[in-house]
This record gives sequence, structure tokens and C-alpha cells, in this order.
Amino acid sequence: MALAELGRFDRMEAHLIVGMLESHGIGAVAFDGDSSIADGSFLLIPVRVMVDDDDLDAARALMTDAV
Repeated sequence: MALAELGRFDRMEAHLIVGMLESHGIGAVAFDGDSSIADGSFLLIPVRVMVDDDDLDAARALMTDAV
């Protein structure tokens, strides 16, 4: 299983997207969500939403429909 980056989002949006994808049967994970939490800059660092490479097209389609 190879992971592909769906996009980079602010922390809250990334976790909402992960939930939306998982509710449609697409496994997703948010990377970098806790980066630099110790120095308080974690809200400034974008969070990568990653999906299985085979699910990337379906995830993009869901993102398009959600907008």
C-alpha cells in the first residue's frame, strides 16, 4: 500500500476531511497535525491528508463534490 497526498489543509479542516473520506469508505490519515505543538506554531503548519494511492481519484472526486 502506497500513500498519496490528497492535499495540505489547516489542522481542523484536515481532520474534517479525514472523517468525510472515512465515512465514504476511503481510509485516510492526517500527517503533521502535531508538528511544533511545543512551541505553539502547530496552527501555522499545514496538515497533509494522505490516502491509499488506489483511492486518490475517488477521494479527489469526493472533495470536488463537497465544495
